[in-house]
Amino acid sequence: MEINDLTPAELRVWQAFAKGAEVDFREGAEPEGAPGRTLRAGVLRALLLDGPREPGEIAALKVRGAHITGLLDLRYATVDSVLHLTHCRFEKTPDFVGAQLRYVSLRDSELPGLSMTRSRIDGSLRLTRCRFEGAVRVDGAQIAGALFIDQAHITVGDAVQPALQLNQVSVDDDVCAHHLRVQGRIRLDGATVAGSLDLEDATVRNPGGNVVDAEALDLGANLLARRLTAHGRVDLRGARIPGRLDLLYSRLSNPGGTAMRASSCVIGEVWLRKGPPVEGMLNLRRSQIEHLNLEPEMLPDQVRILDLTYTSLTPHVPPERRLPMLSRDDDTFDPHGYEQLTAAYRRTGDDHAARLVQLAKQRRHHATLPWYGRLWGHVQDATVGYGFRPMRALGWLLSLLAVGSVTFAVHAPPPLKADEAPHFNPVFYTLDLLLPVISFGQETAFAPQDGQQWLSYVLVLTGWILATTVIAGVTRTVNRQ
Repeated sequence: MEINDLTPAELRVWQAFAKGAEVDFREGAEPEGAPGRTLRAGVLRALLLDGPREPGEIAALKVRGAHITGLLDLRYATVDSVLHLTHCRFEKTPDFVGAQLRYVSLRDSELPGLSMTRSRIDGSLRLTRCRFEGAVRVDGAQIAGALFIDQAHITVGDAVQPALQLNQVSVDDDVCAHHLRVQGRIRLDGATVAGSLDLEDATVRNPGGNVVDAEALDLGANLLARRLTAHGRVDLRGARIPGRLDLLYSRLSNPGGTAMRASSCVIGEVWLRKGPPVEGMLNLRRSQIEHLNLEPEMLPDQVRILDLTYTSLTPHVPPERRLPMLSRDDDTFDPHGYEQLTAAYRRTGDDHAARLVQLAKQRRHHATLPWYGRLWGHVQDATVGYGFRPMRALGWLLSLLAVGSVTFAVHAPPPLKADEAPHFNPVFYTLDLLLPVISFGQETAFAPQDGQQWLSYVLVLTGWILATTVIAGVTRTVNRQ
């Protein structure tokens, strides 16, 4: 391009490029779109690909407040210069597909979209406070530095096309997207981020659809999402987050569907507290979580935790507040969930809470059995609490002992052989009936009649039931230990 073909505004940029100087068109009084602030995209392309150089200077395109017309086409180009086009307004979507760039900053600019698929950036990509009226495509890009898209606004009219495409992207530092506003869907499938993904105070809206697709997301540190507002489905299936998934004060809403799916994930810590209850289903199936910081009040009516594994659980609350979580998974009995909760309480030394969880497990299990299994379960529950409340058996024994002793003391049963019978003792006679293993010689020497005979049958049968349930409870206790 000949220098004589340039407008005064373009000539300023052309002369500043060789020295890496910045041209700020906001300093003048001309309104946006005026000839004095307008640059043709073709001129900028020519500068970046074959602009003037001066010995001892680092060439760079640094422009503020310009109105850029035409298409900035750098497809598959190799650009050695730093690219700063901040506070600018673009007429058409810049096309950087497959380009190799050093550093790109479009901070505070307005664009109809951005296309950077499979591009390579040796430094960082800064899109802070940009406003996009179309899709932002950075899928498959390799970014050696950080990706800044904080405080940006992205809106797309097409509900099918993702608003922000970061699938298969590779970032060697952090992705900073706090206070991001997106009307549409964010794709992060297969993305690799060496540092953290920061979505704090972000708002993503796509009611009835997915707001975040992040299957097989691989992070090097944390996913920070405090005060995140997500109207739609958040999908983290198969994600690897060695640090923490921080959802403190967040609002997850997808009524009638899944609010968040974090199944088959490997996560260091999950923090889900101090926010409103999740609206929609929460799916944590088959995930491995080292520490689960979960507030029961945030859980929705549907929770999927089949085969969920966690090492520790906070805050420490009574099991009555945790147990409803285990009954919200398709109303199916999952013994693994009860064992996990039991182990969490035992690690904190709360054996009483652990026993209550195991008691709830047995009750839930027997509720799924046929009628005879449920009946036997009710007997075990009423007598010894499935072995977790053994003092109940002692109470039953003492009560029956008192009833039998008083009854037989008022009217002693006649002896079978009067001359050979020992002295009748109503207490030991009742114990002979109740205890199937121990014999005091009373039961075989006397023969109750009429109502006393029926009472003796009841005492013998009850004694066998109590003995069986006590043995079952003791066996279960020994097995646990």
